[in-house]
Amino acid sequence: MRFWDSKAIVPLCVDGPEAPPTRALLRAGRSMAVWWATRTECVSALARQVREGSIAPRGEAQARAILTALGQAWSEVQPSEAVRTLAERLLAAHELRAADALQLAAAVQWRGGPPTGAQFVSFDGRLRGAAYAEGFALLPAD
Repeated sequence: MRFWDSKAIVPLCVDGPEAPPTRALLRAGRSMAVWWATRTECVSALARQVREGSIAPRGEAQARAILTALGQAWSEVQPSEAVRTLAERLLAAHELRAADALQLAAAVQWRGGPPTGAQFVSFDGRLRGAAYAEGFALLPAD
């Protein structure tokens, strides 16, 4: 199983330079784990792309349909006091914003104990650096 950041899920829904490597990871057949707010973060990114004109409203509807299908198959880490406390520790340890700290805290919670080859899928450089420091293998590989 792999933990997916929302910034890695959006390229599964819309075409762009990050779409091919992300879709290849999805085709590899491993299950997806995500943070509870991931769907909302993806919807926000799609709405922003419509406002900026990089996708048409029709393209957004298609992307949301793909997002819905993905959401039916993935596992979500639910909000909890443990995730919040861990996110607060991560904010002190890494240069992260609150949403990214929650994202990484959910990944650490999902992973459970010590790192054992757990994989973290993201295109966000800062979040990737923090995930690596927390013991995750990063995808796509550099």
